[in-house]
Amino acid sequence: MTTLNQITTPKSIAIVGASDNKNRIGGRPLSHMIEQNFEGTVYPVNPNRDKVQGLKSYPNLQDIPGDLDFVLIAVPAKFVVNVIEDAVKKNARTALIFSSGFSEIGGEGEVYQKKIREICDQSNLRVIGPNCLGLFNSQSRFYPTFTSTIDRATPIPGDISIASQSGAYGSHIYMVSHQRGLGIRYWITTGNEADLSVGEAIQLLAEDDNVHTIMAYVESVKNGKQFINALETARQEKKPVILMKVGRSDVGAAAANSHTASLAGEDAIYEEVVRAHGAYRVRSTEEMLDVAYATKPKIYPTGKNLGIVTISGGGGVLMADAASDVGLKVGAMPEGAQKELKEIVPFASPMNPVDVTAQFFNDLSIVPKFIDLMLSQGGYDGIIGFWTSVAGSPKMSQPLLNALKQAMSNYSEKIFINSMVASEDIVKHYEKEGFLSIEDPTRAVVSMAALMYFGEKFNEKIEKIEIQPPLKINIPKRNLNEIECVEILEKFDINLNKGKLIKNVQEIKNIYKDIEDGYVMKVVSKDIQHKTEIGGISINIKSLIEAETKYDEILQNVKTKSPKALIDGVMISPMIKGGVEAILGAKVDPVFGPVVMFGLGGIYTEVLKDISFAEAPLNKKLAKKMISRLKSAKMFEGARGLKLNLDHLLDNIVKLSEFIYIYKDFVKEVEMNPLVIKEDMVIGLDALIIPNLEGEKNA
Repeated sequence: MTTLNQITTPKSIAIVGASDNKNRIGGRPLSHMIEQNFEGTVYPVNPNRDKVQGLKSYPNLQDIPGDLDFVLIAVPAKFVVNVIEDAVKKNARTALIFSSGFSEIGGEGEVYQKKIREICDQSNLRVIGPNCLGLFNSQSRFYPTFTSTIDRATPIPGDISIASQSGAYGSHIYMVSHQRGLGIRYWITTGNEADLSVGEAIQLLAEDDNVHTIMAYVESVKNGKQFINALETARQEKKPVILMKVGRSDVGAAAANSHTASLAGEDAIYEEVVRAHGAYRVRSTEEMLDVAYATKPKIYPTGKNLGIVTISGGGGVLMADAASDVGLKVGAMPEGAQKELKEIVPFASPMNPVDVTAQFFNDLSIVPKFIDLMLSQGGYDGIIGFWTSVAGSPKMSQPLLNALKQAMSNYSEKIFINSMVASEDIVKHYEKEGFLSIEDPTRAVVSMAALMYFGEKFNEKIEKIEIQPPLKINIPKRNLNEIECVEILEKFDINLNKGKLIKNVQEIKNIYKDIEDGYVMKVVSKDIQHKTEIGGISINIKSLIEAETKYDEILQNVKTKSPKALIDGVMISPMIKGGVEAILGAKVDPVFGPVVMFGLGGIYTEVLKDISFAEAPLNKKLAKKMISRLKSAKMFEGARGLKLNLDHLLDNIVKLSEFIYIYKDFVKEVEMNPLVIKEDMVIGLDALIIPNLEGEKNA
């Protein structure tokens, strides 16, 4: 089993392609190792030189005496496979490949990368890369990387680590982390991931006792199960994973694909996977650094009630707004506590935000009194203090710190973040005493929200899903028409508006009966998935004559707009009126496997895009949480007197999740749009199943 120690703490390293020029790719890691006093043995490999940077050079790996732990490769792509084979012969545990020209360029490069993968599968060698910038372990001073950031900023060992698919951006994250004063112990870039993936890197970091926080940069995931296991390991170890997943836009996704030669995938599904397994997704490097910095005390509140103490009423309002934006509660102080605050400072605002006013300057003793009341009676899970530039005053800085230390002396389990403008020396002094400082108040609120998110996720009970014994349903390996789709889903007790198939106009007379809401008629064809666009559907049919006319119109429209489609007939069904139209679907994601989708449907699906995803299978509790993440969630919960059958809706979501989970090898997608939700029923008006025609096993 691979360990982080095996990869990052070798006793020996050979650098194949080592250069005497310290600025070249093959020279930088050797220079780093020499200058940083790496304690292991370093073997430069360069057949053209007797010595490289003062060390004896070897023509090839086989000439190096004994076995090797680590082989670093910086030679053209066409030579890499041979070097990898030699590394196996030297019993190397790890090989790291700087070289580019593999799957990211296609063609011959893909062949090379496939061969590397085959060697890994047939040996004990682990490969990092190709096309990667390397890694480092600042504690052991091991620097197999050509990043220039080491020249400017020697890493300071800490308990935060970085895993990144991108080498250059991984370097950027390291550099700004260093500038922020964050100690980085491990830094791993994975490149094309012929073997070791960013998911496994996260896993290894989560398993290491020296790591307490993980920052990760992800462009794409190849092995969804491995990635999920990594996030779950970190959650079980109560180690925050702060994740930047790029490729949210179409342009970004295309760039990610070309960069890592892997599918970027559907961003909404990534969002759900990250959320479901306890990682925190950030949108900017600044947010990533703020959250990583905020994890330093290792305090993760389990609630979301935020207390705000401020010397500025305006600053308090701004932070309250920011708290609302990120889903935090800014609960009012109890009336009794408000009265006590008023007795201390009659003109203070005691609600929450609690404004200590300018009296702060006259009497700093009010600070511990106010904070003590907020923590002892307010029920706040964390507090932010807004002191603006006052805390940076040489005259006020230490007295304020003393007051804060007194205030928090009995609340070591609570998190307190200061928002203040002060010199680096003052900020470091506050940090040394255990007080975080984030200059911008909105960023302080966002960071607090992240800590509360981790507190919730670390204590979240993992739901056990029990699946009923699967029904034996035959799903043909061909395109299906709607009637076939309805028949399949009905076997799972999913309620659908089943109609009758008409194959000629004369059959309508034998079926048609006057009903109040009339009928809907639509073409039935395995070749037509979307009927509206080609005029293949007609609604509100109220008479036999109209039904006969619409039958002919539908067939004519289809023949005109989709002449190659094979028509099985026309289905006639009762119109279902009223209720809320939703969309309920499921698909087998190529990375993460079966997922369920629910949201506003009908004409609103594409316009509002109010959709929520969840991994299948679900139970009712998870299905309800899925609905709660919608912007329109209150509608489904009965807002403004709207009466909807939530229990039946949850049943349908659960059943469809079981269907896609059980038949994930036979079905690619399934969808009911619209799904009508009323007080007395939940019913799908349209059904679509797209079978898996390739016959390959899905994720």
